[in-house]
Amino acid sequence: MTPKQRYFKLIAETTIKSFAKRQIEAFYCEDKESAVQKALELMPQGSSIGWGGSQTLGQLGLMDRIAQGGYTLYDRLSAKTPEAVREMKRDLFTCDYFLMSTNAFTPDGHLVNMDGTGNRVAYLCYGPQNVLVFAGMNKLAPDLESAITRVRQYAAPVNNVRLDTGTPCTHNGKCSDCTHEKTVCCQLVITRFSAAPGRIKVILVGDELGF
Repeated sequence: MTPKQRYFKLIAETTIKSFAKRQIEAFYCEDKESAVQKALELMPQGSSIGWGGSQTLGQLGLMDRIAQGGYTLYDRLSAKTPEAVREMKRDLFTCDYFLMSTNAFTPDGHLVNMDGTGNRVAYLCYGPQNVLVFAGMNKLAPDLESAITRVRQYAAPVNNVRLDTGTPCTHNGKCSDCTHEKTVCCQLVITRFSAAPGRIKVILVGDELGF
C-alpha cells in the first residue's frame, strides 16, 4: 500500500465516524472494483434503481454491472419524449435505490452538491428509499467552506466546460457567480444530516474519480 493509499484509508476511517454521527452510513473501498462489489451487496436483486448524471458512475463501470443483474432500471436516456422524461423523473422518487456522486465532502461528514435542474439533489433530499453516494477521495475538502469553494471554483466550471454551456467560466476557468441562462450552478445543497437513519449511504473510494 502506498503512502497515499494509507492516507486515504486513515482519513476515510475518520470521515466514516463523522457520517455516522449524522445518521449517514458510510463505507471505504480501496479501489473501483471493491466499490462496485459493495454497491451490489447493498442492492438486493429485484430492486428498482435510478441514477443521476455522474462521471464517477461511468468510471466505476457500475452501470454495466447493474444492467447485467436482475434489477428494474429507471434509465432516463431511454425516455424518447419530453413527457416521458418528466414521467421518468417522477418515477425516480419512488425507486428503491438512487445512485449519484457528490461534488465534495468533508471529514466532519458534510456532502456538498451543485446542480442545474435540481432533480439530482432533490432525490438526495427526499423520495427514493435509499441513496448511494459514490465519492473518490479526490473530492475530500478539509472543511465546509473549502468544500463550497471546490464546488464553485473547480467542479462546476469543469462541468460547464464539459457541457459547453458558454458560461463565463468556460472562457476563463473561474466562477463569476454568473446568471447565464445555461449555467449548471442553480442549486447549491449542503447535506449535514439524514432525517431517516441510514437512508443515505456513502461509498468512499481510494481513487481519483469524477470532477
